[in-house]
Parts: sequence; structure tokens; C-alpha cells
Amino acid sequence: MVIINDIYAFLNEIAPVRYQMDFDNAGFLVGDGGTAVKNALLALDITDAVIAEAIELRAQLIVSHHPLIFTPLRHATTDDLAGRKVLTMARHGISAICMHTNLDIADGGVNDALMATLGAEVTGGLEPAGTAADGRTLTCGRVGKLPNPMTMAEFLPYVAGRLHANGLRYVDGGLPVERIAVCGGSGGNMLELAAAKGCDTFVTADVKYNRFLAAKELGINLIDADHFCTENVVIPVLQEKLQRQFPDVTFTVSQVLPQTAQTYCP
Repeated sequence: MVIINDIYAFLNEIAPVRYQMDFDNAGFLVGDGGTAVKNALLALDITDAVIAEAIELRAQLIVSHHPLIFTPLRHATTDDLAGRKVLTMARHGISAICMHTNLDIADGGVNDALMATLGAEVTGGLEPAGTAADGRTLTCGRVGKLPNPMTMAEFLPYVAGRLHANGLRYVDGGLPVERIAVCGGSGGNMLELAAAKGCDTFVTADVKYNRFLAAKELGINLIDADHFCTENVVIPVLQEKLQRQFPDVTFTVSQVLPQTAQTYCP
């Protein structure tokens, strides 16, 4: 019989929670560690729609990337967004394990999955993010190389197709694309690091106006490929690892798409 604590222990092996950044709240956030698990749902976010999906699947566990509880939960009522989710999950016996910045940093995590999806070979890390137990320097973001250079005109539809993005925001720095840096999610602050490491292109998300201006002046290609699209690539990777480790549990990748802001074009 597989219980929640077994799954959490395994996830801690592949992406130790101690690697999380100071502001984060990764870990086993909701539920009873002794609960037996037959069905689990994997998703980037624990939204109302994802919880409804878990209920329909009769799942005992949701494993997500983004934490269900990020700031201190001072009360849990139906009037509070996080509180009502916790109450609904408790009512249906669903636990939550959230692996956030620790999964960004870990080998084989978000950024390695993003590089693999883009078909690039990882050659190094981008931003230092602490030290592993064996003394290795941990990094958030990755630097890598494409097997063959592309023009930006070729690379943009390639990225959109690989990441299933509806659109991209970008700056063309005037360089061919070959040595790239990536940071899944909000990584605009790493632009100068990518340029300093000799990268011609940086793929990330949530890029602010001034970062696009800086990219043009630094002469580096910058692509905002959407927060969900640059991080959701890790969910099938997690599913494969968990399914191999716990063959008696059914791990399902969520089919719920993010309910984020839409773009209006007059």
C-alpha cells in the first residue's frame, strides 16, 4: 500500500524541499500523510477546476508546482480563496504536495525539462541558488546549446510549437539563436546573467517592459513564452518518474488549462 508520505519522501529525493528559496512555501501542505493513495493528479496549479477534476477522478492527492498556500493562512473559510480550497480538499479527502522553487532548481526539474523540450543540451546553470549536500553549487535557470543554429524567424514558431504557446512576446537582438539560456516562470531579472554567460537568446516569462528595453540595448534575443507554458513542461516528467516508482498508483496529468487573462486585439 502506497501512502502520501511515501510519495512525499520520493519527491524529496528528486527535488529536496530544503532547496526552496527563502520566500517559498513548498512541501506537504494539506492532508494526512498516512492516507493510502490509489489515484493522484498532477497539475501546475491547484485551482478550483483542478480540485473538481481531482474529485471526479476520486484522487487522494494533488501534486502541483505552485503552492496552494503561499502566504500565511490566518483563517480557512469559504470566503477566503485559499481557505475554501483547503476546506473542499479536506471534505473530499484530497491532500496537496507542492514542489515549487526546489523543483526549479533540482536536476531534472523545471529548467532541465524546458531545455529538453526546446531540444537543447544543458551546458551549465544560470543563477547560483545555494549549495547541495554534496557541495555542488545549485542553480536556477539553465544555459545550453541547440544542435543547429536558427534565425529568430525560425526559432519563434519553433518555441511556440514546442511549448504549445498561443503567442510570444519578444525582442530580436539581431543574433542567430544557438547558445540559449532559460528560466521557467518569472526570470526577467536574470537577463544580464544570460548575456554575461555569452548567450545569444534568453527564454523565460512574465517579462517587464524595462527588461525588453534592456535586451535590445544588450544585444540579446529575449522571448517571453508564458509562465504556464515554460513551467508546465515538467508535469509529464514528474508523472513518468512517479508512475515508474509507484506502479500501483495511477498518476494522471491534469487536462485543465490555465484560466488566465485573455488578450483583446481590436
